[in-house]
Amino acid sequence: MTATAPTTYIGTRTPRKEDPKLIQGRGTFTDDVTLPAMVYVSLVRSPHAHARIRRIDAAAARKVPGVVTVVTGKDAEATGVLPVFITVPGLNGTKHMPLATDKARYAGDAIAAVVAETRQAAKRAADLVTVDYEPLPVVVDATKALEPGAPILHEELGTNLVFTYPVKGGDIDKAFRDAEATVKLRIVNQRLIPNAMEPRSVVAKFEAGELTVWTSTQIPHFVQLILSVNLGLSQNKVRVIAPEVGGGFGSKLQVYAEELLVAHLARTLGRPVKWTEDRREGYLATIHGRDLVEDVEVAAKRDGTVLGVRIRTVANMGAYLQAFAPGIPTILHAFIIPGAYRIPAFDCEVRGAYTNTTPVDAYRGAGRPEATFAIERAMDRLADEIGMDPAELRRKNFVPPDAFPFTTISGITYDSGDYGPALDRALAMADYKGFEDRRAEAKARGRYRGIGLSSYVEICGLAPSKANSALGVGWGGYESARIRVHPTGAVQVFTGTSPHGQGHETSWAQIAADAIGVTPNDVEVRHGDTFESPGMGVGTFGSRSLAVGGIAVHNAAQKIREKVIQIGAHLLEASPADVVVQGGKVFVKGVPEKAKAFGEISMAAYLASNLPEGMEPGLEATTYYDPPNFTFPFGTHVAEVEVDPETGSIEIIRYSACDDCGRQINPMIVEGQLHGGITQGIGQALYETAVYDNNGQLLSGSMMEYHVPTAADVPAFALDHTVTLTKTNPLGVKGIGEAGTIASTPAMVNAVIDALSPLGIRHIDMPLTAEKVWQAIRKAGEARR
Repeated sequence: MTATAPTTYIGTRTPRKEDPKLIQGRGTFTDDVTLPAMVYVSLVRSPHAHARIRRIDAAAARKVPGVVTVVTGKDAEATGVLPVFITVPGLNGTKHMPLATDKARYAGDAIAAVVAETRQAAKRAADLVTVDYEPLPVVVDATKALEPGAPILHEELGTNLVFTYPVKGGDIDKAFRDAEATVKLRIVNQRLIPNAMEPRSVVAKFEAGELTVWTSTQIPHFVQLILSVNLGLSQNKVRVIAPEVGGGFGSKLQVYAEELLVAHLARTLGRPVKWTEDRREGYLATIHGRDLVEDVEVAAKRDGTVLGVRIRTVANMGAYLQAFAPGIPTILHAFIIPGAYRIPAFDCEVRGAYTNTTPVDAYRGAGRPEATFAIERAMDRLADEIGMDPAELRRKNFVPPDAFPFTTISGITYDSGDYGPALDRALAMADYKGFEDRRAEAKARGRYRGIGLSSYVEICGLAPSKANSALGVGWGGYESARIRVHPTGAVQVFTGTSPHGQGHETSWAQIAADAIGVTPNDVEVRHGDTFESPGMGVGTFGSRSLAVGGIAVHNAAQKIREKVIQIGAHLLEASPADVVVQGGKVFVKGVPEKAKAFGEISMAAYLASNLPEGMEPGLEATTYYDPPNFTFPFGTHVAEVEVDPETGSIEIIRYSACDDCGRQINPMIVEGQLHGGITQGIGQALYETAVYDNNGQLLSGSMMEYHVPTAADVPAFALDHTVTLTKTNPLGVKGIGEAGTIASTPAMVNAVIDALSPLGIRHIDMPLTAEKVWQAIRKAGEARR
């Protein structure tokens, strides 16, 4: 036990405990797991986006030296169907098997699995599996998929319509009748492809009736649950371990076909089995994100008062529904569109469509970036229409600070918020007042300069179990934590959350250390192993871990603290009210020399020979935390860009952001998550898009065709924050992991459009590549001639 000088670690820039092993290459990822007698899987994937499967011939593949077996869909039916965790009214669900049996529905759909002694032999044999396909008509555009006569993916449904999801409030017809100004905007929120550092990987071992699975997942407990149910195993006989995961961004928020299939093969073969995707395979078969087309209309007065918002959305769901997919364009999108604004009338309808493309699901932000992009682009269009400063238009429509708790027109209740100060700080950092001088100076140099704003509110802390149930989420949203103090004073925190880069080992240690009076270095945080965790963990996604799992740790630590105080007071012969827990010891207030070291307290708890009357021995606490509401972080981001009219290239001159995620446990981690998130949002705004041809072939199927931004593509970010504590949890924390992604995309696009507005350009669909911007400039020039 080390003594501590400061007594409070929450709010400090404590170095990340996770980093040394990762930087030094000592981390263990799933593909690093190698077991004796292990065999390898390679999957045969359909080259067609839509084709009936007539016959599969694996004779040649089976002759390849080292091949153990080849299985098809019918051989693997014991895996059961892939799960969908969220339902919405009128959902047209489908039966999704790990291996297709009747037909392939997207290029990359798995048809057969080859198992061999080596990865190379499995791949070589997979190439020799012959599939007799009957190609079928293809539809990749969601709007076209809903038109009469479109190719139907799932004949049993008779339609490609997945759902129609309305969210309404107020009198939208009156809003448009009373409007003095209206704007319309069609927005394409393009399809994105996640790029985690570690591709997906699964290793499974079945031994003595027990199944152990290592997998790169964000939700090990859900994987355990589905493996147990689908394979008919007792849950206590299934152990799932998520080692280092190497990032997920939502793409590992699934129970994938490969996890079920590899576990099934391990059990049937009686040998450990490994599958690891390559990048090309990942681009085809790991979920994609976004892919919405939205028609947005805003009704307002000439003074900028927004009267109503009407929006019609078509969401491309891909060929099958994934685990959380039905909830992304509906629950996490439609409800948050009103954002930071007091809007009296709202009429939203979202339709989902099956297409012959890779399935979509949660991708960083999951529904909220799309919502913020829609409303923030619309606000800029309105400002342009009525000739009002975009910042003042936003300020005029903000929910005022004295209105909280505030129930939005879409029906969700923000517990707290104060949006004006965040806007003011962001504008000050961006030197908003001085922008027109900089624009004029750039014009003199022959370049177009623009500035763009984005004020956002996001819904985080995805948890309240009753709210989940009401919204169609098929599982509670609580989290669990256990803190075990060993007799020597060593502290272990077991958490149900399972991080993949978020810094839980550090943040959770800070929370526990503060409560029980030790240092973060005295606390070991363990995660990602269902065998060790205290109970069911929902997982890490949706900026929920701190506001739910972190609070579970806090509550468990408070229980430990209370017991430490009781034991300390008893040993010191003092009143518990006079005892201080601080600096690795317990002492009487004002008499620090009258103390017991923390290790003495913990040893006493286990020796149990001198405890307060009636106290049970040991020093351990387990909690489950189910919050009463979501949390609602907010902020304003400002981007400033220059456009080269000769090339269409965009230079980001300055990027300023002020975010409010409530209390910051570790500002360094907050800033790191913002850096990554902003960069990811800039990637969508300027570079990234999944491109399919009309035959359903993914043309942007590798990093050669898909520009993932790096540090070289972005400027240094100027970051600031305000602190508005949420009343939802005792630490006042909200969540920050997705804020940068949510806010930066509209800020960037608004800046570019502002730069080009003197040319009469009012909108360009993302990504704003140099070629696309150059074409817009060229067309604008032709129109003026």
